[in-house]
Amino acid sequence: MKSKKVWFVTGASKGLGLALVNKLLAAGYQVAATSRNATSLNAAVQFDGNAFLPLQVELGDEASVAAAVTKTYEKFGKIDVVVNNAGYGIGGTMEELTDKEVRDSFDVNVFGTINVIRSVLPIMRKQGEGHIINISSIAGIAPSTGWSIYGATKHAVIGLTEVLADDVKSFGIKATVIAPGGFRTNFNNPDSLVLAENKIEAYTRIHEAQKRFEEMSGSQGGDPEKAAKVMIELAEMAEPPIYLLLGSDAYARAFSKMELLSTTYKEWETLTKSTDY
Repeated sequence: MKSKKVWFVTGASKGLGLALVNKLLAAGYQVAATSRNATSLNAAVQFDGNAFLPLQVELGDEASVAAAVTKTYEKFGKIDVVVNNAGYGIGGTMEELTDKEVRDSFDVNVFGTINVIRSVLPIMRKQGEGHIINISSIAGIAPSTGWSIYGATKHAVIGLTEVLADDVKSFGIKATVIAPGGFRTNFNNPDSLVLAENKIEAYTRIHEAQKRFEEMSGSQGGDPEKAAKVMIELAEMAEPPIYLLLGSDAYARAFSKMELLSTTYKEWETLTKSTDY
């Protein structure tokens, strides 16, 4: 009988990551989970057993990530599924956000994901199998006003995943990018959301939209427990999708964006083709 998969989950102390880790442990999987704070991670998961490996990791630090992956492999002997879930929202116009605020968001939302992938691929190639699941956002497909940098980070995750899937399929490794809509987590709260400190009065309209977004906390349509169940189902599929939307709101926004792109490309077809020899 084949043993259950070993999971490596980032951003596991809250939100979708925490829901997934709890569901995995309850189902008997072996799980390595990361957080920037091991104390908060242990307090959130509350699991006592050898199947759980809590890890304090700075995802923007390649050495920290590599050490965590090595510890996981040494403890469990394999890594079957990686979920790059860690990330946070960042709101503000480009004029308002500082260089540090922008770079910090890319360090976690994009380079953290890249660091994990780079570290686990040698293990998965050696195994001849594995599944990398990257959590993007519907904002990576159809971003909203005031969230340009967040949309950019999540768009990057989509782009890198679709090429990754093609690059590693010959090794038996699969890749999926998930674009969730709004889920009833703490994502809209200050501990998961950064807003530009340097507010410019000219952008009052955008500030009001951001305030409305914060006020949505606790009323989002997505159920984190159901999202966790879907991720476990994905990992058991022989041929999982490369792209997956989560939530009715994500589905609606994605198709609206597809319609916009199709209409715009067709409208400017003549100008587009005018550059050909």
